[in-house]
Amino acid sequence: MIDPFILLQHLLPKRALTELAGRIASARGGAFTHALIRGFVRRYRVDMSQAAQPDIEAYESFNDFFTRALREDARPLSSADWICPVDGAVSQFGRIERGRIFQAKGHDYGCAELLAGDAALAAEFESGAFATLYLSPRDYHRIHMPCAGRLRQMIHVPGSLYSVNPATARGIEGLFARNERVVCLFETSRGPMALVLVGATIVGARCSWARTLRTHPPEAFAAAIAGRRVEAVGRRAKLVVIELSGDAALTIHLKMTGQLFVVPAE
Repeated sequence: MIDPFILLQHLLPKRALTELAGRIASARGGAFTHALIRGFVRRYRVDMSQAAQPDIEAYESFNDFFTRALREDARPLSSADWICPVDGAVSQFGRIERGRIFQAKGHDYGCAELLAGDAALAAEFESGAFATLYLSPRDYHRIHMPCAGRLRQMIHVPGSLYSVNPATARGIEGLFARNERVVCLFETSRGPMALVLVGATIVGARCSWARTLRTHPPEAFAAAIAGRRVEAVGRRAKLVVIELSGDAALTIHLKMTGQLFVVPAE
């Protein structure tokens, strides 16, 4: 018997709900916006003492609050080769074997499916490692680089907007390869890396790169990213592909949830 929570997600107009939530979140509603933020902070026990701006009334919109910055001393960086790019829980990690990535008990999905159906690209990560990182509503929602690297391409992949919480991951097959996502491909000193940003209900696959790039809807791609020249912009079916020249900024600020990144084996 199907879980009622999963059934509800199949039935709900996820795209319409996400668009509505986006309008509310971007509105500069004064007292209404501040009341909404206070309710969210209470409901999810958000620790505002870690925020660079702890005063709720300083946020003009819910989006400003949701993508808030942290204090500079809030997250000391490790000296390790790889660091966690987000505040979140590691829900799964392991090896990519025979092109498959483990999602939850009884569920896996193809690396090529995740990476916009590109089998040649997926082959670069065969026998590599993956980690699935889940951001809860209370978490800090900016994403940073796990290592130094150069951005070589971004691909927007249209899809659904199911929740990406653990219960949904257990109940919907191929969840991360079904949802709308942005695939960011990097060259690093250890080889290629893919940082795949998976959208979700209410949040959606909307992101900003140095305040100039939005990927929802696909037509909203900007012509410049962090002042970098766009080398080529093209479409493959319903995909939007951007290739970049020059060094890319090493910090990513995105309005996303449910991230997954894949790294190759040494």
